Amino acid sequence: MALPVERILHAIHLFRKDRVLLDADLAELYGVETRVLVQAIKRNAQRFPADFMFQLSDGEWAILKSQSGISRSWGGRRTAPYAFTELGVAMLSSVLNSERAIRDLREPPVPARKPIGFRPKR
Repeated sequence: MALPVERILHAIHLFRKDRVLLDADLAELYGVETRVLVQAIKRNAQRFPADFMFQLSDGEWAILKSQSGISRSWGGRRTAPYAFTELGVAMLSSVLNSERAIRDLREPPVPARKPIGFRPKR
């Protein structure tokens, strides 16, 4: 099941001067649980240098929680999310073992007519 372009655009955040997608949004996109995605990252940590992925700091996570209403009690997330740059998203496709990720490696998605881009305009 593909996510609507509007949903993906809404999921792009700006942290540390990079446009990033968070692990939970990518897990939804690839049809896996967030914990499965995080396990794959930890097993393949050497493939994700700082310019591919980083974990949000406590301050960044506090800002994100205040903006999005993430639960602060039982049932909510207890660790700061991982943020993936455009390069990190591409690498993630190669380490995830989901049908969607494998399909995207074989047949990359057709780019939209108007590029949505990860990089901020300078």
